Amino acid sequence: MRVYLPTTLPALAGVLAEGRVGGEPIAAFAVTDALRATGGDDEELEYEALLSAGDASLRLLAADPSAPRRRVVLAADVPDAIVTATPDEAGPASVAIGGSVPLKRLASAHVDDAGAAEEIGAAAADPEAGHQDEHELMWYAVQELKYLVE
Repeated sequence: MRVYLPTTLPALAGVLAEGRVGGEPIAAFAVTDALRATGGDDEELEYEALLSAGDASLRLLAADPSAPRRRVVLAADVPDAIVTATPDEAGPASVAIGGSVPLKRLASAHVDDAGAAEEIGAAAADPEAGHQDEHELMWYAVQELKYLVE
């Protein structure tokens, strides 16, 4: 199952150093039955799960004023058996992952452009206001992640 893991750049540095995403259970987002019930095709539903993770990343930024003002979402492919839907916690795409996610399971990352930092900073000051929707998350290959945290 493809899951979207919200994080920040400092936390990403820790993930790269440790070789895994930890913190069981891990809060994430995916195409769940509850999300499917809202309608849309598979591509639209995946995008909605990604956006939900982006919103969660914004809340992580709000909690860490020292983190660079860029949302970070890691996409990973994990076994269905370790994923549990938790739709009442953070929307219909919300899931919990039981166990860690090794780096080899990461498929890509989605990160705000550095030029969006001012607007993302303003959105982090009020995460529920929705200002972050003006910026698309940029796609990064897993091999490029080390350059984001240098």
